[in-house]
Amino acid sequence: MRVLILRCGQAAAELVLPATLHRSAGVEIFSLPAVPARGDLKFLSDHTTELLPVDPTPSLEEIQAQPRVEHQAAPQLAPQQPVMPLRIIVLGSDAALSAVLTRLMRADALWPQIGFVPVTDAARDDESTAARNWSLPTDPAAALKLALTGEVKPVPLIRNDAGQAVAGSATITQWDGGAMTGEIIVDDATLVQQDARGLADGSSAGSGGATAFGARLVPMLSAPGIAAAAHTAQEKPRGLFARWRKNKGTTQDADANVGKLDPSTLVTGRAVQAGGPEMAVHVDGVRSPRPQKRVTFYRHLRDLQIIRP
Repeated sequence: MRVLILRCGQAAAELVLPATLHRSAGVEIFSLPAVPARGDLKFLSDHTTELLPVDPTPSLEEIQAQPRVEHQAAPQLAPQQPVMPLRIIVLGSDAALSAVLTRLMRADALWPQIGFVPVTDAARDDESTAARNWSLPTDPAAALKLALTGEVKPVPLIRNDAGQAVAGSATITQWDGGAMTGEIIVDDATLVQQDARGLADGSSAGSGGATAFGARLVPMLSAPGIAAAAHTAQEKPRGLFARWRKNKGTTQDADANVGKLDPSTLVTGRAVQAGGPEMAVHVDGVRSPRPQKRVTFYRHLRDLQIIRP
């Protein structure tokens, strides 16, 4: 097995790795920015191409054209058979992991095994939503041990129409942080439908009449892929929405960057579509550079080969 360890950011660079890793054959360690850019991750394609020069499995276009939809059911192990297994271990934030997954997804190379060691900024009191969703250890040493020795348990990979992969969570809010103007739909269910006065349309099944400030979504552990709930308060909460409902296939979710979530609005689906005059879209804490009028999040055709308990 070839192992690539990606240390993303100063906190990850300061993390002391076992001395045996530095001497291990087949292990390469890279120091990268806190949120690697596309150019920082070019070397990943060198490794995936070397270990799998030709991918004989169906392409994304061929999968999409198939009359049956197994690829949207329970997550599956990657069918590719590389020269040797490739394990990519990301040390850093959810945003760092999102950047790595985005690079692999855009290259259509999601077959490598992915390990994650959450390393957050203690000064900002950050917490990894991805780690909580996947029940990963919060202790870096324990998380690294799992990433090195654990087994792959595939999960759906969620992305948006801009080609960004979601590691832990995404939010859709008003650009100025006020009450949401627009509509957010999960499959056939209307989560938020609100006019410029902050009044919900009577047909909305979402926030139950309360003013909505947007919505937050997290990837599920199985089909259909996405769990989402409405923000019903503007202020930053404390200990909000500590756990998604167990029967929805997700685990704890405690990161609260904006707004209070109303658990009664929780819905699941394969896709989330949103439209409005000026929306802010955050993917793992990284905000869209300019206001958006529409965005779609949906389950990718290939699953994430994540190492988790």
